[in-house]
Amino acid sequence: MDFAFLLVVSTPLILAALGEVVGQRGGVLNIGVEGMMLFGAFFGFLATGRSGSLLIGFGAAVLVGVVLALISGLFTVRLGADQVVVGTAINFLALGVTGLGFRRIYGQSGQLLSSPSLPHALGIDPIVVIALLLIPAIWFLLMKTNWGLALRASGEYPKAVEAAGFSVSKVRISGLVLGGALAGLAGAHLSLGVAGTFAEGMTAGRGFLAIALVTFGRWQPIWVALAALLLGYTQSLQYSLQGNAISRHSVQITILLCCIALAGTMMVKRKADLRVMGGIAILASLSFFSLSWPQEIHIPSQLWLALPYVLALLVLVLVGSGTLTPRALGKPYEKEA
Repeated sequence: MDFAFLLVVSTPLILAALGEVVGQRGGVLNIGVEGMMLFGAFFGFLATGRSGSLLIGFGAAVLVGVVLALISGLFTVRLGADQVVVGTAINFLALGVTGLGFRRIYGQSGQLLSSPSLPHALGIDPIVVIALLLIPAIWFLLMKTNWGLALRASGEYPKAVEAAGFSVSKVRISGLVLGGALAGLAGAHLSLGVAGTFAEGMTAGRGFLAIALVTFGRWQPIWVALAALLLGYTQSLQYSLQGNAISRHSVQITILLCCIALAGTMMVKRKADLRVMGGIAILASLSFFSLSWPQEIHIPSQLWLALPYVLALLVLVLVGSGTLTPRALGKPYEKEA
């Protein structure tokens, strides 16, 4: 497996998950990240095709992500609407608008048009570099700035934020806007950097995976990015398949990465977890038995397509329980008179 290719495939997940970290640390659960990514993928591809400029395409994707975040913030933060309902509405809106727009512009037959390709250096494009640089940048922004302190406090104890002279609404919306911009950028990279084209519903649940990655990474940007690389690896397997044959080596690497990821969750928790330890033991046993498997394993490719989602569900079952979520996550805040 080419590591540069792994980074390219993982970049949409890294960007979307980092944006979701920012929003959730501020107390806003952005269920609509899937829709924001889909909007970004469509409008990024459309703007690039019409203008011939990748810069304009990515800019359009970021802009549409910001607009959707502002709309979401209006309903969830300002009006106190249910965050899950608003996010679900954005996801359905994205499916309808992008599907209809794609068919109206490119034809009922679903014509796929190639876009200008991103420049590559050492097998990776500039958006991959930006995503990698954003990992420490988001950590610094959250942990070492006054805005980051106010954002984290908005997700933990918003009354203290108001007492300190900040506006909880403005802080939360600013975090949501940053998350929306990154979600739009993630979608554009999916259509312009990974696929090189647009297809209806092409995000295929990556936005929901990004939400799961935030829990997996314990709301820490570095751990979230590493978890995104793990899921990105499982997604990249579908691109490297030769027919339906999977090498035993690929299976063993996948099992090893899963063991490392589960062990990493205990390191973040700083305590042993019997369920996680049981999961590691099961995977280690499976790895031992895999030594007797044939060199080429014929597994339906559909199972590998489903693997990232199965892995995300297992992570939430093994790791999600007992997780110390931001205490004000998903709870509207009303300023006291």
